[in-house]
Amino acid sequence: MPRIAEVRPPAEPSSPEQRARHVRILRAAARIAAEKGLERVQMHEVARAAGVAIGTLYRYFPSKTHLFTAVLAEQIDRFNELAPRPKEGTSPEDAVYEVLVSASRQLLSRPALAIAMMQSSSSANAATITDAGRIDSAFRAIILKTLGIDNPTVQDITLIRLLVQCWYGGLQASLNGRLSMPDAEADIRLACRLLLAPRSNASGS
Repeated sequence: MPRIAEVRPPAEPSSPEQRARHVRILRAAARIAAEKGLERVQMHEVARAAGVAIGTLYRYFPSKTHLFTAVLAEQIDRFNELAPRPKEGTSPEDAVYEVLVSASRQLLSRPALAIAMMQSSSSANAATITDAGRIDSAFRAIILKTLGIDNPTVQDITLIRLLVQCWYGGLQASLNGRLSMPDAEADIRLACRLLLAPRSNASGS
């Protein structure tokens, strides 16, 4: 597991130039991890590929855990923008299933990068790595939007949290070769139907 450096909190980009530099770093890290895997990623190589000084890289991302948790957060933000629209007549539960399966397939298209992001995210403490909380919030927002829930109840949030944990587990098992992708997708479909049935806007609730 990548270790979290004991350093001051990472800087946040504020100007357009800083944000552009920030994105270049994330994209460079994703390319390199997709080719080499997490353990062989060198921070100086990421800095060079992104065209930034190594000090700049560490100012934004003090460790590989910070870096690849941020890569995952950016991937989810982009997925939220491009998430497929549910087909007409699709139930809300199955619409969420389609969204989660689409996300799984995108992540699994680059297995080495997916492993780097999942390992980093699973070891990231939300108290020190803000992108960890951002990932959770983004997934919750995607599912709520797909379900058509504007004012979620406490139970809605709990059900979605359980569903995302189930999705993470299936994705991790697929990456580890312990679960085939068809079986993982079947598990996700069942989890969506079972866990989302008691949501606040379900028929008859």
